[in-house]
Amino acid sequence: MTAQMVLTIGRDALSLLLMISMPVLAAVLAVGLIVSIFQAVTQIHEATLAFVPKLIAAMAVLALAGPWMLGLLVDFIRRTIESIPSMIG
Repeated sequence: MTAQMVLTIGRDALSLLLMISMPVLAAVLAVGLIVSIFQAVTQIHEATLAFVPKLIAAMAVLALAGPWMLGLLVDFIRRTIESIPSMIG
């Protein structure tokens, strides 16, 4: 196993992590921005008003994109495990 192989696997893992986390982070960011604007306009500063919509948005995105995320993870793990013999030998 060369240093190039390790760097390639690490790069692929980090890009996969970014691709999988991006939908959840984007949804939570958008909901947080909307709630913050609502709180600024109405001058209601309740902590649960900021937390609960973000939690609901994250759960909704995970419910909708969860199978896609899991498929990407399974494919990456399968490719990594299948490439172990070529890395060792």
